[in-house]
Amino acid sequence: MAAGDQGALQLVYQQTSAKLFGICLRILGDRSEAEDALQDIYVTVWRRAGTFDPGRGVSPITWLATLARNRAIDRLRASKAHLNRPIEAAAETPDASPLADGALVGAETYRRMQGCMGELEPDTAAYIRAAFFDGKTYAALAEAAGAPVGTMKSWIRRALMRLRACLEQ
Repeated sequence: MAAGDQGALQLVYQQTSAKLFGICLRILGDRSEAEDALQDIYVTVWRRAGTFDPGRGVSPITWLATLARNRAIDRLRASKAHLNRPIEAAAETPDASPLADGALVGAETYRRMQGCMGELEPDTAAYIRAAFFDGKTYAALAEAAGAPVGTMKSWIRRALMRLRACLEQ
């Protein structure tokens, strides 16, 4: 290849392209980008074949693999594609949406909860909704009701105990 023999380039390509493409694909994560990088690598190899020195103790495939790795990393850095790639672990994350049977159980639980909330005094049910569904603090609820914070905590605790008893029936 160093002498400009195209047959030598073809032979090197046939023997190494699969490995070098695999390196590029693993680093870049995109087939099209890996193909472009592979083409750049062989253009570089064609131009720089004369710089390969077997006396340095590096095998030709190691030299080519290093070129492939470096070229792929350079392309990755230049394109910032790694910022837009999905994280591989995300593909392994389970779907958080409920299954059909879970949705049915959830609907039944919701219906039962609404029935139990209806058995509470209207003010107490409003405190429960405000505290647990609207995110209001005990202090804010106590201030709005004109009651001490400790009293509000007691009202909510007793209401939660009644809800639990109702839901366990």
